[in-house]
Amino acid sequence: MRRPRRREAEQVTFDFAPMVDIVLLLVIFFMLTSQLMSQDRTVPLDLPTASSSVKDASRIPTISIQQNGAIFLEGKQVTLQQLQDRVKGAVKGSGGIVALRADKNSNYGVVVSVMDTIRKVGTVKIALATEEK
Repeated sequence: MRRPRRREAEQVTFDFAPMVDIVLLLVIFFMLTSQLMSQDRTVPLDLPTASSSVKDASRIPTISIQQNGAIFLEGKQVTLQQLQDRVKGAVKGSGGIVALRADKNSNYGVVVSVMDTIRKVGTVKIALATEEK
């Protein structure tokens, strides 16, 4: 038996369309995940610096206090009363830890009021956010 020879004029081609589709899907995926990861940093603050800062990547509820005294929980502006009600539900998934980000030029009285409101919720630990020196 004789094998048929491959024609010399026949060329092998590679279809790039599926590869382009996959690359575009990966680009979209990474763009969306990068947007979600930076979502809790939407409140612009000038944080105080500390040499003993610890980076923690876990997902914990974040309370931010701007220089003018505006209070934000997860990027949404709230009052002290709303904060107390919403922190109760937010700390369930974080093991009782809340991150407090306060502008270094914010009113000390507002920061203490927020900390007091958080403590009224119950057994909640407060992690103070700083920037590394």
